[in-house]
Amino acid sequence: MTAQSPKQAKSKNALVSVKHLTRDFDVSPPWLNRVLEGKKKAILQAVSDVSFEVAKNSVYALVGESGSGKSTIGKIVVGLLRPTSGTVEVGGVDLTHETDKTRIEETRVGIQMIFQDPYASLNPRWKVKDIIEEPVAARGRDVTGLAEKLLEQVGLSAADISKFPHEFSGGQRQRICIARALAAEPKLIVCDEPTSALDVSVQAQVLNLMSDLREEFGLTYLFISHDLTIVQHMADTIGVLYLGRLIEEAPRNELFDNPRHPYTQMLLEAAPKLDGFGREVEPPKGEIPDPINPPSGCAYHPRCPIAVERCKNERPEMKQRDKARVACFLAK
Repeated sequence: MTAQSPKQAKSKNALVSVKHLTRDFDVSPPWLNRVLEGKKKAILQAVSDVSFEVAKNSVYALVGESGSGKSTIGKIVVGLLRPTSGTVEVGGVDLTHETDKTRIEETRVGIQMIFQDPYASLNPRWKVKDIIEEPVAARGRDVTGLAEKLLEQVGLSAADISKFPHEFSGGQRQRICIARALAAEPKLIVCDEPTSALDVSVQAQVLNLMSDLREEFGLTYLFISHDLTIVQHMADTIGVLYLGRLIEEAPRNELFDNPRHPYTQMLLEAAPKLDGFGREVEPPKGEIPDPINPPSGCAYHPRCPIAVERCKNERPEMKQRDKARVACFLAK
């Protein structure tokens, strides 16, 4: 019996497998305007050939600047957007090409999402009881005592079931969103900037709650954030996105101790540090390129301090570098 390679073992343990994912948006002016003004169609590629895997009972974080494609990937995974090309497998079911509606429905029930704005994602006309019970009641299952139980599990009172969302603080609303996500007994929860709208002290409470619930229920998180401090606290594996492309992936400690891609190094240098008072950091050079007309070759080369001619003409592929994967010709 031959031993499995690390890559094969990882694939076998993967709950989510994203392969060559691409998503384009048509941002062109109306047809008549294009004809009169002589303009061509404008296509924005929000996600470009992204591949990664999320192991069961782990936290995989996607980080990057605004506009890097993090939220688009999250919405594709939960089914809110269709990919232009590529595949998304959850629990062995290819949600992009599967034709069996029963298998798709059963798989999607096990995927929930926690949105960035807890107030906007809650129906202001519904009581908390109805909000939490909806994912279960919609499938015709018994919901007796469910809302009360889940509210207590997320640190709220069972008596809160008769209240409306506007009667809660931001942190409490996010706890309600977490309770709603848990109601469907999910295997995977996609967390899209779940604490960015909260105060720092409340952020810590919500993140600790999510960590505890992960241990208690055996959850898997796809965690989307731009805050490296939060990612360092939550993630097991981190994927770094730039202009819709995955440019580095590594275990948490490996990424923070030994970042290989120049963009990852820039992000870590720019992040606030408790012991960094008075330090001088050179500000990042340049701006994110126009995603409608991205640069040729490596998308980061116009801002990269070590770019060479090859970077301008050829797009680097993700390659294994010890414990990490990195898309850079010059990565050590």
